[in-house]
Amino acid sequence: MSPTAMFMITLGIILGTLTVTSANHWLTAWLGLELNMISILPVITKQKHHRSTEAATKYFLTQATASALMLLSSTLNAWQTGSWDITQLNNELSYILMISALTMKMGAAPAHFWLPEVLQGSTLATTLLITTWQKIAPITLLYMISNHTQPNITLPIGLLSILVGGWGGINQTQLRKMMAYSSIAHLGWTMTVISIAPNIALTNIIIYMTMSTPFFLLLTAASSKTLQTLTTTWIYTPTATIIMMLLLLSMAGLPPLTGFTPKLLILDKLVMHKLTMTATMMALLSLLSLVFYLRTTYLLASTASPTTTQSTTLWRLKPHQNLMTTTMAPIALFNITILPTLPT
Repeated sequence: MSPTAMFMITLGIILGTLTVTSANHWLTAWLGLELNMISILPVITKQKHHRSTEAATKYFLTQATASALMLLSSTLNAWQTGSWDITQLNNELSYILMISALTMKMGAAPAHFWLPEVLQGSTLATTLLITTWQKIAPITLLYMISNHTQPNITLPIGLLSILVGGWGGINQTQLRKMMAYSSIAHLGWTMTVISIAPNIALTNIIIYMTMSTPFFLLLTAASSKTLQTLTTTWIYTPTATIIMMLLLLSMAGLPPLTGFTPKLLILDKLVMHKLTMTATMMALLSLLSLVFYLRTTYLLASTASPTTTQSTTLWRLKPHQNLMTTTMAPIALFNITILPTLPT
């Protein structure tokens, strides 16, 4: 892809997200989402493979359906209330349709089926883009309509997402699919608390993006796409192996790492609002996600020195990519420094 085309695509992705985050009119938000979607399609199909074409088609159809639902919701709301303001989503049917559209765009359950398949057909860099940057716009809209959010709608979506994210990731050997289900589970934690404490929900998704970004960049540096190739990481990049183990444990939500911080805040807020049973179910369902996080961490730790791996090495680390692991080290250490600063 030529530098000019890549510049235009990158500009479109950035402008689309900025348009949504600064919009106060539903049509402006829809325009930004469409620009964002159209800009990322060439990035997904860049690989020139039938899996990439399939992934781009699934992504386009899903996002187009969600955009149509979003237009229908905003039009119904404007018809009933006479307002196109994003924060004035007063019509109940419009609210339900909008939540469905944003859920589909983010990839939360029950509209999650497209996310693992799209990520599996994309490169690691594109996977990082879809699981982080592409979620900023829908999350922003969800945050802006949180004053009308009803717990009886968001709580079931959140619980189902945590269940699907944990259950779906257990048997995965492909790291991209495993991270797709991890993203679904973390979106579930965000959805459960968005109606009660929107700021905590926003904190949760920001911390997840901060954790997943260095993890995907380290996977790209190590050219690891499966659990088998991940077992040979220690031989070439011991630093990256240790960082990835910390990142996985942090995403699992184990104290005293950063990933435990938003989960603790969310459970505390739910208990304060007398949703103790919901908080208990979330804590138990998160054990499903803990299984595949710990399994991956165990594979990394069990192949560390002085143990030698018996698997066939399918790749070699490129020398210039050692710089990426060095750069990611201070960024990844952010994931073990937030918890001590948590207010008591």
